[in-house]
Amino acid sequence: MTGSLPDEMTYIDLPSFGGPDALVPARGPLPRPAAGEVLIKVAAAGVNRPDVMQREGNYNPPPGASPVPGLEIAGEVVALGDGVSDLQLGDKVCALVGGGGYAQYCVAPSLQCLPVPKGLSLLEAAALPENYFTVWTNVFERGGLKAGETILIHGGSSGIGTTAIQLAREFGARIFTTVGNSEKAQACLDLGAERAINYRDEDYVSVVKELTDGKGVDLILDMVGGDYIPRDIEALAIEGRLVQIAFQKPSKMEFDFLPMMLKRLTLTGSTLRPRSVEQKAAIAQALHTHVWPLLESGKVKPLIYETFPLEKTCDAHALMDSSKHIGKIMLDCQ
Repeated sequence: MTGSLPDEMTYIDLPSFGGPDALVPARGPLPRPAAGEVLIKVAAAGVNRPDVMQREGNYNPPPGASPVPGLEIAGEVVALGDGVSDLQLGDKVCALVGGGGYAQYCVAPSLQCLPVPKGLSLLEAAALPENYFTVWTNVFERGGLKAGETILIHGGSSGIGTTAIQLAREFGARIFTTVGNSEKAQACLDLGAERAINYRDEDYVSVVKELTDGKGVDLILDMVGGDYIPRDIEALAIEGRLVQIAFQKPSKMEFDFLPMMLKRLTLTGSTLRPRSVEQKAAIAQALHTHVWPLLESGKVKPLIYETFPLEKTCDAHALMDSSKHIGKIMLDCQ
């Protein structure tokens, strides 16, 4: 640690599970970087659905992770742990973290840090890690999306959805998405979706079948679950892939697996937070190679809806709970 750092910082505590008001500002000592880690003075942090799940008591941090919520940050490296040689003091980075992001200072494995893309602010950079790591590993690695294929993205106006639409567009896919209102539909169309399906008054299975001449889509990215799963299977083409990344509806249900066999489908999914540093580092390297040039050229960018001061994290979560937002909700931690 350098001698110029303060002894204490403001962070967001979660003394008990509950609604947005469960998140309260607190003061405490700065975390210390372990071997292979860096300490980052946080400029901004992203708010994500897993943070809401943690607040509600449904998503505990993995062993060894900070109990403070927050999975993505951007800022300046202010201290180096033993063995760190790939970063230097003063570097501006964004990072995927296992927790601790809702704070003025946060530790991160150096291998999970990426340089702030040229032309992006620290606030914009903080909106990248959770969504871009998730979309890259699930859509392109597990889902194997290729140019010319069709993809259905549920929740197209979310942070994940707006990221997936832009990346699928840049890699040459036809994109369909589900949304809850006309404003969200227009936002998805503006980002590159061919069709935005309002799930409140349209059956997405029928729509994608019509759009694909009865074949169905090659890939579905689903963060809803529940009764969407058998409908997803119906909407998939032969050799199609369903990638499950979250559940807003129940994760347990009963359905007929026969269509999966008859259409030779692949059903897969993943979570990001429990993966090893090495696994996350591999995703970071792939992003740096394949996606960072798109960010630096302006071809893709994070869509930021609203930013709250760190002390008003509860208001940020209230907005997240309302689902009114389009794109990312952010915290200003400076």
